[in-house]
Amino acid sequence: MPRVKFHESEEVTQTKAVLVGIDTAQGQSDEAEISLDELEELALTAGAVTVARVIQKRKSHDSATAIGEGKLAEIAEGFADADLIIFDCELSASQIRNIEKATDVRTIDRTMLILDIFAGRAVSKEGKLQVELAQLKYRLPRLSGLGTSLSRLGGGIGTRGPGETKLESDRRHIQRRIDKLSAELKELENRRSFSRSRRKKDGVQTAAIVGYTNAGKSTLLNALTGADALAEDKLFATLDLLSRKLRLPDGRNVLLIDTVGLIRRLPHHLVQAFKSTLEEAASADIILHVQDISDPEHLEKAEVTSRILAELGAGEIPVVNVLNKCDLVEEGGDSQDRATVRISAKTKQGFEKLAAAIAANLPNQYNINH
Repeated sequence: MPRVKFHESEEVTQTKAVLVGIDTAQGQSDEAEISLDELEELALTAGAVTVARVIQKRKSHDSATAIGEGKLAEIAEGFADADLIIFDCELSASQIRNIEKATDVRTIDRTMLILDIFAGRAVSKEGKLQVELAQLKYRLPRLSGLGTSLSRLGGGIGTRGPGETKLESDRRHIQRRIDKLSAELKELENRRSFSRSRRKKDGVQTAAIVGYTNAGKSTLLNALTGADALAEDKLFATLDLLSRKLRLPDGRNVLLIDTVGLIRRLPHHLVQAFKSTLEEAASADIILHVQDISDPEHLEKAEVTSRILAELGAGEIPVVNVLNKCDLVEEGGDSQDRATVRISAKTKQGFEKLAAAIAANLPNQYNINH
């Protein structure tokens, strides 16, 4: 039997979503539950309220429906009033078609949900181009399998971004659009690369603020520099780069750069689309790894961030671990050294120690007046 959790909600106007996870782990593991917790946060960010969670334990994903026809029938019977089914895995076009046919409920996967959130939150021209490119690359190989299901999607979560008429166009038209977007982004990437080179030439040192989504990166940037970056208690509150200057205790200035939040299983197409943005971290002089220590999963999330940074080639850059939201937890419990500081971006607790830690770990390779 699948593990099912029901959620009571007073909100009746939101999209009612059923979350479906598949646990293929051998033996005892909480990974499926943890991943579904994150999916529920993502769904809430997109505007959906979770009415039920289903986790099906299987040796492998079913090729036709991901969870098998029997369990799919149980979901169809038990949650007929749901508006949306969200699978915590990547589905093929034929799987989506089969699931929708069996349940008569619109179905999306984790990647489509994340792409939808990005589409709704991108503000800058570059951010919008990156999201549209990722969406088109994800959907292009699925067009033939989706068939008529595209036309019945209508509006709602998972449909923001490129219009459906674009997605129903022939592959050559979509490929031309992909090529055009890629060319525009390449030009913007070249400009960004030039800006990075110019900063190095002018002796400007940079500190990239990185971390798991919703760890408090934008709040920290605002509090340290008086910036006005969007800071919300939601995943991916900001996608666009924002940089501000910070003066350190030793007289040096450092340019703080806020970066897009990271997440477990960040869709490949998004990693590729935001590569030039994430490269700001790979080219920084120092990295501020912001972690929400009030989150029980903060150590696991820190590992995810560190792994992605290593994949981007930023593994050798000095790191200051910024343990944020210390006002929400008891003192102690985390070891501290010259590269680890407990702070609260909300109350500004620990800011003097943070500035000192940045100065102590920032390579002293440029003129102090810059």
